[in-house]
Amino acid sequence: MSTLQKTLIAACIAGAFVPAAHAEKYFSDSSITVLYSDDYARVNFDGAGKKTSQTFFTFENASGHDWGSTFFFVDRNQGHGKDTDSDDLYGEFAPNLSLSWLTGSQLGGGLIKDYTLSAQYEFGGGTNVNNYMVGPGIDWNMPGFMYFGTRFYYVDNSETSNDYQTTVVWGKAMEFGSTRILFDGYIDWSTAEDDHKSDFHFNPQLKLDLGNYRGKPGVLYAGIEYSYWNNKYGLNDDVMETENAVSALVKFHF
Repeated sequence: MSTLQKTLIAACIAGAFVPAAHAEKYFSDSSITVLYSDDYARVNFDGAGKKTSQTFFTFENASGHDWGSTFFFVDRNQGHGKDTDSDDLYGEFAPNLSLSWLTGSQLGGGLIKDYTLSAQYEFGGGTNVNNYMVGPGIDWNMPGFMYFGTRFYYVDNSETSNDYQTTVVWGKAMEFGSTRILFDGYIDWSTAEDDHKSDFHFNPQLKLDLGNYRGKPGVLYAGIEYSYWNNKYGLNDDVMETENAVSALVKFHF
């Protein structure tokens, strides 16, 4: 086991268990999302690229505490447009440890809300990846945003050479009378190495809060997800690997 993997596991244990005796939980939210698109990029076994129709079921959980936050999701691809009959499962777990909480001092100020020690574990997918990520992060006080964060990771990849990744996450609610719209998502950018190219993934969602019309805001959403993924697979230039996919989605929080 590498030093990075040990560091990540230790950070996860510290974030999830050590503060539990004295932690204050601010929120915990779980959701299930169904997404469908005809435009997902996929690579066949022969290396040729193509567009496919796929349906994804996603389970998510996010929690906030005085010591930091966690985010977990797992995707299930139901098999439409795939090259095998098996289903794909892919997931990520991302804990963020507040350095203000850790040091007992308020480190932020102005636009900076807090500094974090951030980690992420990626698993599953068609190649059964096991990627370990760790690095510093910043939570921002961005006017009009529910949350806005940046993370800077060193990545221990299981299938390719190790690299670096920058991640931006955000969430913004907009209200127009009884109409409430949520705009959230993330951006990932990773560096190129000897055996793979750099990739850039812009993945926002625009959702209408249907529950708000019935006095139950934040429960049921419908909308779209856009995925622009340049060099999705990091392969050769002759393979179609830039994804431009618009998905219809329904999301239920519980």
